[in-house]
Amino acid sequence: MAQRVKLDEVRAAALARVDRSERNFKLAFLGAGFVEVLFILSFILLADLSNRTHLLLLISTVSCYSIVVLGLFALGAHVNRGVARVLKAVELLKE
Repeated sequence: MAQRVKLDEVRAAALARVDRSERNFKLAFLGAGFVEVLFILSFILLADLSNRTHLLLLISTVSCYSIVVLGLFALGAHVNRGVARVLKAVELLKE
């Protein structure tokens, strides 16, 4: 019985670490997104859009960021699905 109680404590501690890690990741991701939005807005405000070079830089920046952001969303969905499967396995171990 003592072994069972200890396993429950280990599971609870592991799930608490996962929750804390996820919260820290979300804060870091939102902070980085905010900084990037500031960079893009400052570029748009400072750029001379009649200059073809500035326009090309804006288009290339937006296209690169959109690819990276879509990749991050796909990666996040994949990780969430994997975490959900692991949590389901831990839940089934309790029974």
